[in-house]
Amino acid sequence: NMVIFAKSGAGKSVTMKTLISRSSVLMGIESLALDAEGEYTIVAESLGGINVVLSPNSNTIINLFDVETEVVKDEITGKERQVLNIENKVEDVTQALLTMARGSTRSEEVNELTKQIISESVAEEYARVGIRNDPSTLYEAATTSTDGQLFKKRKEMPTIGSWYKRIMMKAKENTNPDYNFHYSYLVKVMKQYIREYNGQMAYFDGQSTFELLEGAPFINLDISQLEERFARPLAQQILLSWIWEKYVKKNSEDRSKAKKKRVIVDEAWMLLPYPEAVDFLNTMARRARKRNVSLAIISQRFQDFYEKPEAQAVLTSSDTKLFLAQDKSEIEYLKEVFKLSEGEAGFLVTCLKGEGLLKVGSDTAILQITPTKKEFEFVETNLNKLVEMRKK
Repeated sequence: NMVIFAKSGAGKSVTMKTLISRSSVLMGIESLALDAEGEYTIVAESLGGINVVLSPNSNTIINLFDVETEVVKDEITGKERQVLNIENKVEDVTQALLTMARGSTRSEEVNELTKQIISESVAEEYARVGIRNDPSTLYEAATTSTDGQLFKKRKEMPTIGSWYKRIMMKAKENTNPDYNFHYSYLVKVMKQYIREYNGQMAYFDGQSTFELLEGAPFINLDISQLEERFARPLAQQILLSWIWEKYVKKNSEDRSKAKKKRVIVDEAWMLLPYPEAVDFLNTMARRARKRNVSLAIISQRFQDFYEKPEAQAVLTSSDTKLFLAQDKSEIEYLKEVFKLSEGEAGFLVTCLKGEGLLKVGSDTAILQITPTKKEFEFVETNLNKLVEMRKK
C-alpha cells in the first residue's frame, strides 16, 4: 500500500500517472483509478485501457448489490475453492445505504435502529432471488443451448429500486411505533436514488451496465462530473465496494497465482467526513494485500487524516509514503506522525515541483519525478506546458 501527500500544484497527478504508465509497461501491474478530478482519461487512452464515466447524464449504472465469489485456500488441504459470503456483502451494502440515508447533512436521526431496518431488508432482497452462501445460487438452473451445450446464466441482482419497494411495503405493514419514524425517513430521503422516481442520484439503481475486463492495463472510473460535496464521496464509497467485488476478489489468495493489481483513490480526503466510507477504506487497505492488490491513497489535505484517528489506520497499513512539496501549515502534523527530522521537514517546505521525500519502511530517499518526453504528453494536465514541450 502507498500514500502520496502534497499541496496543490506540487505534482501529485503527474507522479501517479508516471507510476501507472511505467509499472504497467515495465512490470505488468494492472491499475484501476477512482478519478475524482477527471485527471486520468488520457492515461487510459494512451495505455489502451478503459474509461468509464459516471455522471447524471451518462447511461452508466453501477449496482452496489453486485456480489461475486472469491477464491480462498483451505487451511487444512491447502487447495483453493470458490466461496460466497453473503453476510459480508449485506454489511457492505448496508454501510453504503446508511451513508446515502444520512446524506450530505450527515443526519444524526439515522441510528442503529435505522441500520437494522436497512440490513434486514438488504438480506431479504438477496433471499428473494435465492442467493445464499452457496456459489451455485448466483446462477439460474442450467439450460441447453441450440447446439446442445449446457450453460448457466447469472441471476439478476437485487437493486436499490427493489430494496426501496421492500422498504415502502414494510413501512405500510409496520405496527411497531418505534419503527415508524425510521421507515418514514427512509421512504422520504432514499427516493432521490430511485430511477423509477427520476431521482437526481439514480445512477446506482439498476443492473450494472458493464463488467470490468480482466487483463486491462488501466481502468479509469471517472466521477469528476458528480457534485463534489456529497455525490463524489458517495460514489467513491460505493465504487470501492464494487471494485472489491469485481476487481480484488477475483485475485487468488495464492500470491504466486495472483496478478499484481493496484487500486488508486485520488482526492481521498473527500471520504473522511463519512464514517462508513472511512471504515470501508480501512478494510480495503487491510484485506487487499492478501490478494496481491495494493491501495494507493492520494490527497492534498493531510490534516484531515491527522484529525481523524480512525483514518490513520490507512496510513499505518501503508509501508510506502511519498511526500511532495508541503504547505507550512501541514508540515508539523507530518513531522509528528511520520517522525520526520528537521532537515526532512525543511526540505518538504522548500522543494520544487516534482521533488519529494520517499519513505519505505525505515529507509528514506530524496527523489525527483521526471517524465520522459513521450510520457509528458499524457501525464501533464497544464496545457501551456504541453504546448511549450511540443515546440522543443
